[in-house]
Amino acid sequence: MSLQACDLALLLAVDVSGSVDATEYDIQMQGLSAGLRDGVVVEALIKAEAAVAVMQWTGADRQVMSVPWMRVRNGVEAEALAVAVDAAPRGWRRYSTAIGDALSRAAVEFEVGPACRRMVLDVSGDGPSNEGSAPDAGRRQLSRMGVTVNGLVIETEEDDLTGYYWENVITGPGAFVVTANGFEEYPKRIRQKLMREVAQQLSELR
Repeated sequence: MSLQACDLALLLAVDVSGSVDATEYDIQMQGLSAGLRDGVVVEALIKAEAAVAVMQWTGADRQVMSVPWMRVRNGVEAEALAVAVDAAPRGWRRYSTAIGDALSRAAVEFEVGPACRRMVLDVSGDGPSNEGSAPDAGRRQLSRMGVTVNGLVIETEEDDLTGYYWENVITGPGAFVVTANGFEEYPKRIRQKLMREVAQQLSELR
């Protein structure tokens, strides 16, 4: 995909594995679209002339770009992105959690996607990897490419999933993990995470 150079490429990777029921899926996608409509987030994305995409992921070899790379250079394009997130159908419902495969697919999407000064992968999930390649291989690949990987952990029944993401998923200067205590907290936490990811970009450009 060829796009005019931008300052931020942000790929949002959403967990749609079997542990995520229909209500929880809706909470994630509605929370994500609401976060992308937040005034501070929109301002920062426009300032960065950002490119944003959404990838749904679950088991091994099961990832789909549910929202392709879209530029955000004005309010109309920002709203078009949020509408696309609202309209995105769920890719899968019954499969496992292959974080390593999701990271490797994300690397491919950054390679063929927009040429941006800063590349950020935002991975949301409610469980550790239990299928496919080990997360470390994909993480190292993304690190070599200069991609920062941040995590949004949805703590449910797993023991210290936040610690697991710190040790096995995130990478890059300033990489961080935000924790939602259950899906009910997801909308609040994804908004905070988006603000943290894009506010850095806004402050650097001022």
